[in-house]
This record gives sequence, C-alpha cells and structure tokens, in this order.
Amino acid sequence: MASVPLPARAPERALERPADLARLARVFHALSDETRLRIVGKLLTGEKCVCELTDALEAGQSRLSFHLKTLKDAGLVTDRRAGRWVHYALRPDTLSEITRFVGSVREGAARCC
Repeated sequence: MASVPLPARAPERALERPADLARLARVFHALSDETRLRIVGKLLTGEKCVCELTDALEAGQSRLSFHLKTLKDAGLVTDRRAGRWVHYALRPDTLSEITRFVGSVREGAARCC
C-alpha cells in the first residue's frame, strides 16, 4: 500500500477528507504498539538490517516482520533489499507530517481553551 502524504492544513481540515482520516488512523495505529515504538526508536539512529533489529529487540524474526509490515503499510518506514537481508529506515516525510498535525492540534487547543 503506497503512502500518500497528508496535505499541510489545519487539523480540522485534515480530518474532513475520508482518505486523510484513514491515513492518520493507520499512522497512529502503527504507533500505538510498544514493540513498534521500540522499532521506531532503534531506527532513529539510521537504517538497520532486520537482523540488527531482531538482536536489539530480542524478538523473533516472524514477530518483527509483522510489526515492520504494519509500520511500512502506514508509511512510517521504507525497506531496501540487499542480498538476503532487508534494511529498514524511517521516512522523514511521514514523521514531519505527524509533527505538523500534532503541532496544529496543540495550537488549536491553545486557541479554544
């Protein structure tokens, strides 16, 4: 599933279109799991081979693959095959979208309350 960037607009406008709402729900769902948050934390220092993530998180490869697929489907990570190994990296554009959205929500809350 290809990730389509959210348009830069006010949070209430970003939630008007069903496609934007579905995209945000996928992103936040992907971030709602402790294992996936740990994966994101490990990827903050740069691209990692799935074998490195398996060792660092002390997780089985099949369990890790499930979580990496969820992150990839949400547009949070990219993958690159190198021989028999797959390397994963964070997508800065998606992280920027999350930052913009949360910042807009915070600004909106400050205006309303």
